[in-house]
Amino acid sequence: MSVLLEMKDIEKSFNDTAVLKKVDFSVKAGEVHALMGENGAGKSTLIKILTGIYPKDGGQIYWNGQPVEIRNRTDASKLGIGVIYQELSLIPTLTVMQNVMLGKEEGRAGIINTKKMKKKVSELIQKYGFGIRPDAIVETLTIAQRQTIEILKALSEDSKLIIMDEPTASLSTKESDALFQIIEQLRKDGVCIIYISHRLEEVYRLSDRLTVLRDGVRVATLEKEEIVPAEVVRLMIGKELSEETASNNLRVSEKPVRLKVENLTKKGVFKDVSFEIHEGEIVGFAGLVGAGRTEVMRCIYGADPCDGGTVIFEGKPHKKKIADSIKKGFGFVPEDRRNQGFTPLLSIERNVALTNYDSLANGGMVHTGKEKKLGQDMVDRLNIKPNNPLIPVGNLSGGNQQKAVLAKWLSRDLKLLIIDEPTAGIDIGAKDEIYKILEELAANGTSVIMVSSDLQELLRVSQRIIVMRKGGIFTEFSNGRVTQEDILMAESGILVKEAEKHDEK
Repeated sequence: MSVLLEMKDIEKSFNDTAVLKKVDFSVKAGEVHALMGENGAGKSTLIKILTGIYPKDGGQIYWNGQPVEIRNRTDASKLGIGVIYQELSLIPTLTVMQNVMLGKEEGRAGIINTKKMKKKVSELIQKYGFGIRPDAIVETLTIAQRQTIEILKALSEDSKLIIMDEPTASLSTKESDALFQIIEQLRKDGVCIIYISHRLEEVYRLSDRLTVLRDGVRVATLEKEEIVPAEVVRLMIGKELSEETASNNLRVSEKPVRLKVENLTKKGVFKDVSFEIHEGEIVGFAGLVGAGRTEVMRCIYGADPCDGGTVIFEGKPHKKKIADSIKKGFGFVPEDRRNQGFTPLLSIERNVALTNYDSLANGGMVHTGKEKKLGQDMVDRLNIKPNNPLIPVGNLSGGNQQKAVLAKWLSRDLKLLIIDEPTAGIDIGAKDEIYKILEELAANGTSVIMVSSDLQELLRVSQRIIVMRKGGIFTEFSNGRVTQEDILMAESGILVKEAEKHDEK
């Protein structure tokens, strides 16, 4: 097989921190090449260099054996590189045809030839058996159908290489199987695919080759016969790192159960989710993108509706409504803190007050003295920097923003804190401070549910770790020595020692 793309000695740094270190990566004509690595391994940066979003700091890219410079998205498109991001870039109110042909409309003298464009899109749909109509409005289609439109966009540009970033994250099993058939058809037609996924079973099924990145370094490129899930996991994590961060602290609490979830279900998202949280314990929730962790937590808190199941809090049924949750002592720190966790233009003081006006107001009037004191108290308690409660939260660093979000809840009589991706985008020093805050809360009797994709974080903080997979609970780690490798294999559907014990119960 001839080599279509070759990236040699690619380097990239941000703020003097090396993100890619002389990475080599190549794609042969007509192959599916998987790219794997933990969060922060450098996968996204490598792809952004290939698609012209980031300039490379060193190295060379070759296309069909010729050196090329990719300075922007247009350069990539001209070569024949298409990309399908996890966040789809479609205009919901336009038709399939309009989205596919957007920016490359065909016509003469300023008049668009709709008939010609529709014919082109129809031929592509028919060739690949996509099962959608060119005149269908995008917002009426399923997520899987919208994803096929992204593929159509790439094919309409005569893409020779299509990059797919976590393409099955939002898809059902049936929809994923349909996508795999499309990938097989593309491969038969000689289209190359770079497939980025955390799902080992997909990679094992689809890939001709697999490249693993770790800490900005290419640690291995495996041929199809060498792709063994357990070995891939070891390459991604690195045995030394896994052993260093292994947890010996897992245990089942003997304190009373505070929260009991039974058969919680949201159609198409998660089904029959059941678990218990004890007083004063920290329980970590692990799982790949799309496993349903965030959605379960939002339903428990009342931010989203669910279709069935019960939630028992301190022995009594819980209504699963936000107002009721706050009244009972729930706190909720969402994954998207900038858009859902705080109001950027308001001060730290005002953000903290948002969840506390029931105690700060009297007769409809806010007691400004109490508001100022609460703001300053929380800035001091959490060591928020700068030490000024009047600074807008949007002006703070990521770690201090997260502290400001936590401050809204720590100022209340908190019984249960649900925190989603607590340290995403936060530096190491701030991470440690947040871990200490969570541990202090638990020591004082608050129950903590922590959703995290950071395996080291889960092992560092959790007393139990529940692994979700494809909308259900796959297993629980609650005793013995557990490593990152064990968790990642469970997330990928591979039974490990603790999972086997749990599975037999």
